[in-house]
Parts: sequence; C-alpha cells; structure tokens
Amino acid sequence: MSNPPFGFGLPDPDKGPENDPSGQGGQSGSGADAFQQLGQMLSQLGQMLSQTGSSSGPVNYDLAKQIAVQRLGGESRSRIGFTTEDQSGDAAVRDAAHLAELWLDEATILPAGASSTVAWSARDWIDRTLPTWQRLCDPVARQVSNAWTEALPQEAKQAAGPLLSMVGQMGGMAFGSQLGNALGGLASEVLTSTDIGLPLGPEATTALVPANIEKFTEGLERPNSEVLVFLAAREAAHQRLFAHVPWLRQRLLATVEEFAQGISVDTSALEELAGKIDPSNPAGIEELMSSGLLEPRTTPEQQAALTRLETLLALVEGWVDVVVADAIGNRLPGADALRETLRRRRATGGPAEQTFATLVGLELRPRRMRAASELWSEVGSRAGTDARDNLWSHPDLMPTGDDLDDPAGFAERLRTGGATGDDLDPIAELERTRRAEQEQAERDRAEPDQGGPADTASDDDRDRHRREGDPGTDG
Repeated sequence: MSNPPFGFGLPDPDKGPENDPSGQGGQSGSGADAFQQLGQMLSQLGQMLSQTGSSSGPVNYDLAKQIAVQRLGGESRSRIGFTTEDQSGDAAVRDAAHLAELWLDEATILPAGASSTVAWSARDWIDRTLPTWQRLCDPVARQVSNAWTEALPQEAKQAAGPLLSMVGQMGGMAFGSQLGNALGGLASEVLTSTDIGLPLGPEATTALVPANIEKFTEGLERPNSEVLVFLAAREAAHQRLFAHVPWLRQRLLATVEEFAQGISVDTSALEELAGKIDPSNPAGIEELMSSGLLEPRTTPEQQAALTRLETLLALVEGWVDVVVADAIGNRLPGADALRETLRRRRATGGPAEQTFATLVGLELRPRRMRAASELWSEVGSRAGTDARDNLWSHPDLMPTGDDLDDPAGFAERLRTGGATGDDLDPIAELERTRRAEQEQAERDRAEPDQGGPADTASDDDRDRHRREGDPGTDG
C-alpha cells in the first residue's frame, strides 16, 4: 500500500504546488496576493459550511463534485481522429468503436457488450463515474470516521453529545474535498471508462474521452485516428468481458470493498503520538505527524483481498491486451508501439493508479499483467480461442496466482486434460458436486438410525462365534 487512504495523508513539502487543491501552485507573492488567497480560502470555507447538511453519508459527494468540476476549469470537446468539418467528435468515436467491434468479432467468442458508444468530456466522466466511486469510497470513509470516534473515551463522547454529529459532517466535508480534488485531476487524464481496470461507468456503455486522448497522443508520432481506434478496441474488449462474464463486475468491486472495510486505526499509536508532541516545536510536530504512526496497518485479511484483486486485474488486463493484439494484427501500423506504451503506463503507475491509491489506500496496478498476457496467449495457441474465453464462464475455472508463475504449464494442462472449449460445463460440475454432497449428508443422517439392527447383527455374530469356540469373541 503505497499511499494511506484519504483522511490520513499530509501535504508533501517536496511537492510544493501539487499540494495546492486549486492546482495553481503555492507561489509566494505580494501582500495583496496573500490577502486575495485568504479571501478565496474563506469564501471556499463558507461554501463548504453551507453544504454540510446536503450529504448524510460519510463523504459529502455534492462538495466532491463541485470541487472536481471547479478544478477542471474551462474545457472543450476536442475534434480528433478522422473528423471533418461535417463530423463531430462523437461521430469519430462511434466510427472508431464500430470498426474496433468488427475486428474484435474475429478475435474472441464473446459478443459485443456495449449497446451505446459515447464521447465524454472530463465533466461527463465525473458525472457518470461518481456512483461507482461512492460505492468504493464509502467503506473507507466510514471506517476512518468510526475509528476516530471509537478512539474517544466514553466520558468525552458523552460530553460532546450533539457535537459528534457535527464532527461527522466536518469529516464528510474533508473527505469530499479530497475526493473532489482527486477526481478533478483524474478526469483530466483518463482515456476511457475502464482506464484503471475497474468498470467505473454505466453498464453496456463504451465511453472514450477525446480531449484526453488528444493530449495522450501528443509526442507519440502516430495519427490521432490510429490511437483512437486502438483505445476504442481496448474499451470495447473490456465491455465484452464485463457484459458477458456476470460475476466479474461484482467480484472486482466487492474485493475492493472487502479491502477497504478492513481499515483500522491504531489508537495506541495516537496516544503515543500525543505524548511526544511538544507544542513549542512545530518542526517536531510535523515530523511526528509524517512518521507513519497514524497510517492504517494492513491486516492479513486485507493482504489476501489485495492479492486476489491484483491477480484478477492482471487477468482482465492481460486478456484485453492479447485479444486486442489479435484483433488489430497488422491493421494498424503502430499497434505494437501503442501496446507497449500502455503497458508501461500501467506498469509505472499512471495518474489513474496514483489517484486511486490516494483515495482508497490501495494500489490497483496489475503488477503481473505481462505474465497474464503470456498465459492467455499460451492458452489461445495451445487450446484454442474457445477454451481461452470459456475459462471466464465461472470463477472456479480461472487461472490462479500460481498459474501466472507457469503460463505454459497451465496452458498445457488445459490442453491435455481435455478441458477445452465445448467440454467446459461449470454449471453441470457444480450441480454434480451439490448432489454428491446432498447424498453424503443423507447417508450420514441415516447411519445413526440403523444402530438397532446393526447391534442385533453384532450380537448374533458373537453368539455364532461362541458356538464355534472362538475365544476372541468373549468380552
């Protein structure tokens, strides 16, 4: 866990302007500038206080949305790709997605998963993904808030009375402020709705952000239209998985929630910190606060959830990587270069991963994506496309973290074991297992009822042995 979740972190003095929520930097200026900044801060505080009652949850999402939109500032829809004077960015995105879907039909047995294709602005991305962020961030904020409240002595809780609810509202504002700043920064960077590997947008919707794609394309020395089609293919491949693998979306989001719900605060560390603070030494206070004493500790349960999540994300990203490469083939001259660029972007932790780590305290970067790509490629070449894609039919059939260590071995076992394409019937296997367990349970229940006849048979055997003179039956 590279970053503590929101509510725990402190500004990094080495990052200077990055600590400024407004994104305008922390440049020192004249006295007039200082008073102007103070006025802006007081104005923002007044707006925040006026909204304390507008959100009853652990995070003030109304405030988060407002701050995120303010951070974006002015934006415009970009005309990119193969647009003309008569063609809008929306039409370019639809054309790219349509072409990508045609190519994907030849590379996977999973049919198209999106019923609509849209071009989002950065603000659209905030609006459409906020419900999913709410599901992901609520457990974190609730755990953090409850931890601090439970750390108070009982006498302090009774004395505080109604003030505790005000503290909760202030906490919701603080979380909302940090969430808003994070989403505002992320909205200016993401390329598609599945850019971080999680299904953040509405179901069955392929969404691309043309303005951000145009910025991403700068310096790549590839035509905008080529980059647009490549990213549309990745987005469409994600949507095929999420639409036709019914357990996948729920499993990904539930695992993130499971990790977040395990967050706890070491209250003994808080007491230790209070005992070390010297009010006359501000530098010492800052050093203690940044020492990590107040950061949550990762529990074994959280670590297990993190491992499952990283493996599943790697499998998703690896499958998308292989399928898109197969679909595009030699159709796009720069496909290999774009593929490697996106791999490195994920491997080094792009803005999406960094923002999510700040919000939830969890790294979603699939560390083993290259191994997963190799595994799916091996399975496809040895067992066939049908066998590869049918593995998604049930979570119990999916490769494990150990399988990522030996992709060729997993593919060979799948091929020689006869568990290819049409032979995979997970529902039938589960039904057979259920019936076997039920029959065993019925036999276990019936055995005690047969004690009478069994005892009688045992007595008859002993009488027969006595008549035959067997000494071993006495007693």
